[in-house]
Amino acid sequence: MDDFDVVVVGGGINGAGLARDLAGRGWRVLLAEADDLAAHTSSSSTKLVHGGLRYLETYEFSLVAKALREREVLLRSAPHLIQPLSFVLPHAPHLRPAWMIRLGLFLYDHLAKRELLPGSRGLTLTGSVYGAPLKPEFKHGFVYTDGWADDARLVVANARDAHARGAEVLTRCAVIEARRGVDHWQLGLQNGRRLRARALVNAAGPWAEVFLRGQGLPARGLRLVKGSHIVVDQRFTHDHAYLFQNPDGRIVFAIPYEGRFTLIGTTDVELPEHEAPPTRAKITAEEVEYLCEQASRYLVRPVTPADVRWTYAGVRPLLDEGGSASSVTRDYLLEADAAGGAPLLNVWGGKLTTYRKLAEDGASQLGGLLGDARKPWTATARLPGGDLGRHGVDIAGFTAALQARHAGQPPATVARLARAYGSYAEALLASPGREIAPGLGDAELRHLADNEWARSAEDVLWRRSKLGLHYTAAQRAAVAAWYGEVAQVENR
Repeated sequence: MDDFDVVVVGGGINGAGLARDLAGRGWRVLLAEADDLAAHTSSSSTKLVHGGLRYLETYEFSLVAKALREREVLLRSAPHLIQPLSFVLPHAPHLRPAWMIRLGLFLYDHLAKRELLPGSRGLTLTGSVYGAPLKPEFKHGFVYTDGWADDARLVVANARDAHARGAEVLTRCAVIEARRGVDHWQLGLQNGRRLRARALVNAAGPWAEVFLRGQGLPARGLRLVKGSHIVVDQRFTHDHAYLFQNPDGRIVFAIPYEGRFTLIGTTDVELPEHEAPPTRAKITAEEVEYLCEQASRYLVRPVTPADVRWTYAGVRPLLDEGGSASSVTRDYLLEADAAGGAPLLNVWGGKLTTYRKLAEDGASQLGGLLGDARKPWTATARLPGGDLGRHGVDIAGFTAALQARHAGQPPATVARLARAYGSYAEALLASPGREIAPGLGDAELRHLADNEWARSAEDVLWRRSKLGLHYTAAQRAAVAAWYGEVAQVENR
């Protein structure tokens, strides 16, 4: 039976972040995920690292300030995976008065120290490139800047760093048994392996409550809210995104995506009480209609269900505090319990932007429970690939230099690898190997299989990259065939 200090259940952003932080403090850590890393909620976000401008309306100033501080930390830690993104907020006078928006943006600019991003400003839309995609009645607006993140790759980067610091990472291997003793947990894994751990972390996201109840442990209630997105051909060619205010009080983002698409989302659809999270959340026809309708209120070129190229949906685990789904806090709660025996840390709620702080706080709590407080370290540490050398956080400059050194490679391929792997892109470009699909060599596929826990074409095409959006069915089949051939060879 293997011994660990901490076993973390759940390979989403919070679980991977906790495993990384704990391993970096010298604890013996195992991260167990029942599916692929970021297979569910953590690859189904709106891809934003932001303070949450709309949370100011519900007076969640502490959450917004915390998220704004983390925005700066994350932009420095992974400039290849997280970059600045400016948002145009067209003014709809019948929804919110201009003075209210100006006040909100002033607070947003000043609730936390800001070094990397510009402040907000007013904008005349008429005659500008940012007003061109909009209906002519939207004459004025505002611009502010937040961050965009490759959410699934951010999870993988945290898992890679955890592994590099000594953690064991298991995917497609659920914890199916957890027995609590006085000073340790006895755990059974799906693969038949038995473990002992001094502490257990429940970071199962939407399944956090299900996991506890399945082990006969007390659990608090969660509100499960589905957020869905649609992807359509690009509705604008500039590099800004849009924030659209809707008559129902909600907002919808329209974001430049994968070079030639526009990402539109999200919805807030509450799942019935006590319903288990779906294995694969799916968008409904009603949600598609809603997103199309809201975007079409603003865009000159309407969005219709027939325009949708791809959809995705995820389930957010929110703390149950009453009110509407869109008004429920996105903050997290770390609930530590050592009264019943060996320490248990439950992670409730949370959002992508604050995952690092959540992990730092959780690791510190666990250190206290284990009688050995160890210093935090992630606030100034880069994630794998995040050291861009003399370019600092300038991914555009880093990409241009990489393209100059590899002039024989298609510029689009170099840019994709730079943003996916950062400083590790150099090695993949030097020896790309046999091309399996356009811009995808077998050296990259081998790297994904050996170093990033990718076990199928879906893992590669729809999570660790979005190449599935760009490839034909035959090209996607070629990637699947590579995985089939490799599996056959390795199983001989």
